[in-house]
Amino acid sequence: MQRLLSASAAVLALTFAASAASAQNFSDLARQDLQAMHTALRDNHPAAVVPGEASATFRSWLDAGLQQAQAKAGQVNSGDSHAYLLRWYANGFRDSNIAARPTYEGLGPYFATGWSGVATAWRNGQYVVSYVQPGVRGAPPLGAVLKSCNAQPIEDLAKAKLDQFEGDLTTEAGRVRTAPYLLWNRNNPMTSGVPSTCEFQVGRRARDFTLSPQPATREALEAAYRASVYVPSGAPLSVETVNGRPWINVHSLADDAGWDAFFAQVEAQAGAIRGPQGFVLDLRGAAGSSINATSRGYGLANRIWSPEFTVSRQPEAGQITYRATPGNRAWFVDTLNRMQADPRFVQESGAVIEQTQAIVAAFDSAIAAGQPTFVMPGRPAVPDTGAANPVKGPVVVLVDSGCSGGCLDTLDLLSRLPNVRIVGSTTAEDTIFIEPTVLRLPSNYADLTYGHKAWTTRQRGNNAPYAPAGALAYTGDATDEAAVRAWVGGLF
Repeated sequence: MQRLLSASAAVLALTFAASAASAQNFSDLARQDLQAMHTALRDNHPAAVVPGEASATFRSWLDAGLQQAQAKAGQVNSGDSHAYLLRWYANGFRDSNIAARPTYEGLGPYFATGWSGVATAWRNGQYVVSYVQPGVRGAPPLGAVLKSCNAQPIEDLAKAKLDQFEGDLTTEAGRVRTAPYLLWNRNNPMTSGVPSTCEFQVGRRARDFTLSPQPATREALEAAYRASVYVPSGAPLSVETVNGRPWINVHSLADDAGWDAFFAQVEAQAGAIRGPQGFVLDLRGAAGSSINATSRGYGLANRIWSPEFTVSRQPEAGQITYRATPGNRAWFVDTLNRMQADPRFVQESGAVIEQTQAIVAAFDSAIAAGQPTFVMPGRPAVPDTGAANPVKGPVVVLVDSGCSGGCLDTLDLLSRLPNVRIVGSTTAEDTIFIEPTVLRLPSNYADLTYGHKAWTTRQRGNNAPYAPAGALAYTGDATDEAAVRAWVGGLF
């Protein structure tokens, strides 16, 4: 688990950095960064010039959202609230590939300045009590359904307090991952704090409960969050045996997750993994924001099935639309330079270097001709090689709201393989505007990330998650690992 600075140390460090870097206050820094975000997205994001429904939210929010965000800037009084406001503007695009992230070590998921010892989870379309701190008296019972707080309907409270600031409440994944914060004070001056009185449905009765302040220790908050949202523990990449079957854990697609050792482990156990008993591929929590995330997922599939078998089942890339701007060209030039400076990459991925060189040349031609966009073909479909399926048993791929980015691309392949079922709960989603550009904002306290090309022919729809249904949907407590594994075992 990543070690976080204490809240006081983080605030002191950030305050010192702010004093040294600029005499401006955080409100001014927020206004400056918001304007820089707007300019970068207006001038470089493909949705500004690519027609169609996928671009509609971007176009409607770009200017209107900036105006609304600038109106909130006067409330920004700290590094935390600076981060919250930038995130609010970024999340308003309803595109998970557009993000504003602090460049310093932030407060993390297990932080609050105040709480009542109660946390909620989003389950089956409702906010339910998922955790009560031991020793808290007069608290609502576990499983009680939250209906309102301080006479405000709970949906209104959630939208005002969580939407865009903590996540995207228009998505199932956003609901799940932000739910614990509904009754917490996360030091955001643009929202409300801990409510004093809330109404809960307890069985058939509606009851009011007074929420009393409790010490907001990191240990208590972490326990509450982990009781509300599944958080992987242990090594992110591993192979174990559960109920006589291989259980392959891929809880991260980050570059530093330890892929060489993991791939060696998978290759050493390939015979058992491919056996008639079947296996589980656990992709819960597999955030795929790394630029190499998709290649990691495809690399795992190739080691389990074989490149000869998977190649003809990979989704056809179709056409990719690039916005022809100097800023987007610079990203590809920088990427090409890094590729060519890496001897191992040069040796193993010459075709990728050639493709990137062709893209840079296409940028040059389009910019010289004054064209706003250009289109290049993606990887074409590959005919079936006739290779036999080496996997003899059924395959269960377990997913949840933490499966995002490159994890979704990996599911695009896995879902096309025989005898594979995707089970669990609804994943995250992403738009067709892909492959991240990362831009440092003027304050130096945040980076803007956005997708710089449009996969207009992607077979999976824009902002479409994977949503297991029927018998393949897990509707129990996602944090009860024993129950989850027992349920998965019953699918074989």
